Amino acid sequence: MTSPVVIVTGAFGALGREVAQAAVDAGYKVAALDFAPAPGSGLSSDILPIGGLDLGDPAQADAAVDNAAGRLGRIDALFNIAGAFTFENVADGSTASWERMHRLNLLTALNTSRAALPHLAASGAGAIVNIGAAAALKAGAGMGPYAASKSAVHRLTEALADEWKWRGLTVNAVLPSTLDTAANRASMPDADFTKWVTPRDLAAVMLFLASPAARVVTGALIPVMGGV
Repeated sequence: MTSPVVIVTGAFGALGREVAQAAVDAGYKVAALDFAPAPGSGLSSDILPIGGLDLGDPAQADAAVDNAAGRLGRIDALFNIAGAFTFENVADGSTASWERMHRLNLLTALNTSRAALPHLAASGAGAIVNIGAAAALKAGAGMGPYAASKSAVHRLTEALADEWKWRGLTVNAVLPSTLDTAANRASMPDADFTKWVTPRDLAAVMLFLASPAARVVTGALIPVMGGV
């Protein structure tokens, strides 16, 4: 039986690495896409790295997805993890921050999804799983630019799910609260880390949504909140 293939964007980062490795452990072939030119140490040799990408550019997203499909033979799932975060109040912030969040969080998912759609449809059981945000359900102070861009990812998820359900393609989003990463621990040293969502736990939810067991789930925005 041919192993299923998943593309993971933002795969050289803390969350992307964990999701990519979890996919390998679950029997997937993995193409790891990222803005960084190289993954550095720690990425499994079982994973195909494709770096130096600006997925906010449709042409680069098209080329990267076609490259992955050509080298791995097919695409069965797409995990849109590429993105960024900023904390900035509206009144004293910058328009550039809103534009940056829009490009890095929404356009990367939009462009990569568009590029992957023909391949996913051809697989007969294609799935897209986006990273939304619990913080986008109700934006708090300082969360405007980030929450607005992630809310747009939620709407993209719903629209794309409805447009492609007739082809058997599922499109869902996971909405995590704070992730238990080294960077988040460093920025919030007094927090209770035990209540945060681990990358591996989030990866498990994403892999379920890409599995045959979740074939009847599409257009869902699924909170993954841990103990928060």
